[in-house]
Amino acid sequence: MAREDDDKGDMSVREAGQQGGEKTAQTHDHKFYSEIGQKGGEIGGKKVRDLINRGKKTEENDQ
Repeated sequence: MAREDDDKGDMSVREAGQQGGEKTAQTHDHKFYSEIGQKGGEIGGKKVRDLINRGKKTEENDQ
């Protein structure tokens, strides 16, 4: 049983991502990328700090 939406094309996930990225680049400026990069760094940095602290606590408990 074929679905009608099966004929949407043969675009790979990579191609779809590239197309979306190109569209975003056309509609957003440098400030946008700077802001989302900073947000990502804050979130990622917090996760790294939390992992380091958990590792230190585990190490202290093992001694």
